[in-house]
Amino acid sequence: MSKLEIRSPLPGTFYRASSPDVPPFKADGEAVAVGDVIGLIEVMKTFQEIPADIAGKAITFRVENEEPVMAGQVIAEVEA
Repeated sequence: MSKLEIRSPLPGTFYRASSPDVPPFKADGEAVAVGDVIGLIEVMKTFQEIPADIAGKAITFRVENEEPVMAGQVIAEVEA
């Protein structure tokens, strides 16, 4: 089995859900399709959706909710 990486396209704060009172876009272990939103990056009060550019059987997040990320940092791995 191979693991493919989803990386942050920009620096900011990573959020796994659109607001604190809703479920995350994806939970660890869920399948992912190309184009599925896996989270948001917030930069200066602007939110950018992070879509998956790969598909796979199970996603594993490498950063926590509300954690700062750098451009190019691995956000999640997807089992192909």
